Amino acid sequence: MKSIFTDKTLTPTSAELEKALGATYPIWQDLENFTKETAPFTLAEWNFSGEKFGWSYRIKDKKRVLIYLLPRDGYFKAAFVFGQKAMDQIMTSTISETIKNELQAAKPYAEGRGIRIDVKDRSGFEDLLQLIEIKIGN
Repeated sequence: MKSIFTDKTLTPTSAELEKALGATYPIWQDLENFTKETAPFTLAEWNFSGEKFGWSYRIKDKKRVLIYLLPRDGYFKAAFVFGQKAMDQIMTSTISETIKNELQAAKPYAEGRGIRIDVKDRSGFEDLLQLIEIKIGN
């Protein structure tokens, strides 16, 4: 499933994002703010990944993307890519078994293993904060 924003010529605005995400918009803002506060020197930007995927939002530090936020209709996905060191940390953390299992099952690529987590409410919010902290620390 692709982004709710698919027009390459129109970068999504905050108002459009809030309308599209509905009740999950404050969660998006909390994740964005937490990432920016935890990682110094972040850059947040919208990115159009082509017709198939539409617009996504990335928060990066100087060398890599820390978190991808992918807008959908009424919710969003938080996506991460973790290298082996971060994977080891995740596996020994208090992060939910569901996320651990999904990451272990993910296909490993040169840059690591990726995961996309549906964010439809605040359940699992603490896991997301831990994933951000692990990503920043590695």
